Amino acid sequence: MRANLITPAAAALALGALLSAAAGAAQAAGPGFQYVGQDDRVHGVTSTKGCVEAAGGGGRAVTNQTRLTASLYRDPHCKGPVVAVMRPEAVSPVRPSFASVRFSLPG
Repeated sequence: MRANLITPAAAALALGALLSAAAGAAQAAGPGFQYVGQDDRVHGVTSTKGCVEAAGGGGRAVTNQTRLTASLYRDPHCKGPVVAVMRPEAVSPVRPSFASVRFSLPG
């Protein structure tokens, strides 16, 4: 019997494709901002006001199906450096990890 091994890169790519495919349904039925957390589960942000705690990244997928730009911060409370900026309708793995997110109008 042959074992099929999935590399972390392939798993991240597959998960990103899954989140992308589900984005249309999620936009209508759930949170517009979703990410794979440090616990390897999909999480959603329902409030796009102020700074929101969100522990994700590390090469894991992030989906921003809101109409706002999401700035992902390394530290809680939107402190420290911005590790990524997700434009509206963006789907991408994010590296390094992030601990919080702030939404703003696209500029």
